[in-house]
Amino acid sequence: MSSMEIDFKQYQLRCQLRGHEDDVRGICVCGSEGIATSSRDRTVRFWSLDSSDKRKYVSSKMLLGHSSFVGPLAWIAPDEEFPEGGIVSGGMDTMAFVWDLRTGEKVQSLKGHQLQVTGVVLDGGDIISSSVDCTLRRWRKGQPVESWEAHKSAIQAVIKLPSGELVSGSTDTTLKLWRGKTCLHTFSGHTDTVRGLGVMHGLGILSASHDGSIMLWAQSGEVLMVMVGHTSIVYSVDAHVSGLIVSGSEDRFAKIWKDGVCVQSLEHPGCVWDAKFLENGDIVTACSDGVVRIWTVDQENIADPVELEAYASELSEYKLSRKSVGGLKLVDLPGLEALQIPGTSDGQTKIVREGDNGVAYSWNMREQKWDKIGEVVDGPDDSMKRSVLDGVQYDYVFDVDIGDGEPIRKLPYNRSDNPYDTADNWLLKENLPLSYRQQIVEFILQNTGQKDFNIDPTFRDPYTGSSAYVPGQPSYASGIAAKPTFKHIPKRGMLVFDAAQFDGILKKFSEFNNTLLADSEKKDLSLTEPEISRLGAIVKILKDTSHYHTSRFADVDIALLLKLLKSWPVAMIFPVIDMLRMTVLHPDGATVLLRHVEVNDVVMEMIMKATTDPALPANLLTSIRAVTNFFKNSSYYSWLQKHRSDILDAFSSCLASPNKNLQLAYSTLILNYAVLLIEKQDEEGQSHVLSAALEIAEQENLEIDSRFRALVGIGSLMLEGLVKKLAMDFDVGNIAKAAKASKEAKIAEIGADIELLTKQS
Repeated sequence: MSSMEIDFKQYQLRCQLRGHEDDVRGICVCGSEGIATSSRDRTVRFWSLDSSDKRKYVSSKMLLGHSSFVGPLAWIAPDEEFPEGGIVSGGMDTMAFVWDLRTGEKVQSLKGHQLQVTGVVLDGGDIISSSVDCTLRRWRKGQPVESWEAHKSAIQAVIKLPSGELVSGSTDTTLKLWRGKTCLHTFSGHTDTVRGLGVMHGLGILSASHDGSIMLWAQSGEVLMVMVGHTSIVYSVDAHVSGLIVSGSEDRFAKIWKDGVCVQSLEHPGCVWDAKFLENGDIVTACSDGVVRIWTVDQENIADPVELEAYASELSEYKLSRKSVGGLKLVDLPGLEALQIPGTSDGQTKIVREGDNGVAYSWNMREQKWDKIGEVVDGPDDSMKRSVLDGVQYDYVFDVDIGDGEPIRKLPYNRSDNPYDTADNWLLKENLPLSYRQQIVEFILQNTGQKDFNIDPTFRDPYTGSSAYVPGQPSYASGIAAKPTFKHIPKRGMLVFDAAQFDGILKKFSEFNNTLLADSEKKDLSLTEPEISRLGAIVKILKDTSHYHTSRFADVDIALLLKLLKSWPVAMIFPVIDMLRMTVLHPDGATVLLRHVEVNDVVMEMIMKATTDPALPANLLTSIRAVTNFFKNSSYYSWLQKHRSDILDAFSSCLASPNKNLQLAYSTLILNYAVLLIEKQDEEGQSHVLSAALEIAEQENLEIDSRFRALVGIGSLMLEGLVKKLAMDFDVGNIAKAAKASKEAKIAEIGADIELLTKQS
């Protein structure tokens, strides 16, 4: 064991600060006064030492004012203007605020950035802020003094060095050193976004990157050290005068480094957004579970054994909830009681949960019992496992989005299959037009790496009579008009989500109703028999699309859905919202609902209820799809225009969600708004929607259709809206260039459309 390892004392949990209602995003150490933290819950909290227990901190102030999640923070030491100190905060809402800690009030609003504020730092009496809009801005006494484009891509962080210079880190993978507005040096070395920056006392600059590494740079630009150990994005890095470094990552660990080596990893039940040292060497971490934790090496300050044990069990429960067996989540597996249900065929298998493991059983038809086969284990590399659909294994199971609001469909494929046969069978099964055949075949070939598959030239489409399209061959078609200048813009018409599993919705109603009936306190919330049959009648009307022009809703039908929306527990409202999503596509349903909206805005209430943190993914998805469907009916246009700001803010978290359906719904909402606000010539609204669409389009790792719809929105707003100049200021050219370089044909095409727009005067 080296002397370095002997020197190092292990950190242990000191205390947990609970109060935030969503991810804690940022930490700011406020001298010896306390700690400030920012969160996705739109608040900043200030924590002071607990006078009754010096190990702990208590929340003494909550600063409210941001309209979206809050990120970077800076501390203003006490002075004449701020006798108890102040805080600067930056948010997703493009604002930076200055807060007086004595009163808890906001005393300055720094408005000027076009997109999310990613960094705030003090420079003498000035404040410097960085943003996704690629600029650094200087503020003095609440007023803008200067701003400059510091990078060609989003800026993710800014710090001030003890020698007075500024350093910025960007999505372009570089760091830049600034004296005033002059760039003294560009540091190149990372292979992905530079996300976090820190100062290493007496040595140089620290950077944390999406490439998973941490680098220490001399001010001359020389790389002094590279620290590798995280298995995912590194969000933050900080150093202590003792020479220790701490980093926080998406991989759920805060890692402590000494002389370039990781000496300890602090595990968390979620992503670690930020990590900072207190002056005494203790470490503060910000986690996506909404908890701030402080870690210490001081034996006297370590948490009670009970709290340490509770934290260890919280971690093991979290890991258990993520553990999978045979491709299935352990927590989703049924218990042993599932074996009381007889099998339906000899050899049928069932996996049940026993303790922390999944165990497989096989049905023995002759003896009418379940025989234990053994424990199910995942292979060493889950990514190499074959995909399963409806209990059958395939080499691939693709998510296919037909677009236009259709649900995502599953397409199974084995490498030994003929892609044409697969496409034909799948289109018939999914009841989709055979004109999609060639797209599906190309999709399969592209996603399975079969570049040299022989095209079947004898194929004739049974509907159109045209032959197979052969990539790279000229297309022969009669009477094709000259190609328009733009391929995908302007967008005409609205997109909706019009597919529904009505049987599944009714099943959920029934399941939730039974839960309410079984709960003596909530029994009175349950549905009566007549109400249950009324729901069935509503579904019958909605299913019969061929009579939409003549069928009618009774006012009591809509009133029943609105009553359930109001009275049922939040966790049970998503089938109600889903029913409203489909009702609004029915001409009469939309009209009857509108009467209720005009008297008492039930829809806005629904949005707030469904999106208030912690929001359930099912509530978020059904409500954003429902709102998107309102665009189908022009009677709702003025309501949608009036509430644009609140609606977009309410759903802004969908973009950051790992749920692809949520991302797609959010992009669709943005695209519909672009079409509506172009028609209404609403410049302020167009600017807001443009900013949201650019934020989506910048995420190159996003699902294709989500990115595509955002890009179509941007192109349409530039072509027919009032915000082309603003888009140019947002550096839309770079976004178009990145899109044009995409391997995805339609992304490349819309990228070319936008690039063409930027070149037109």
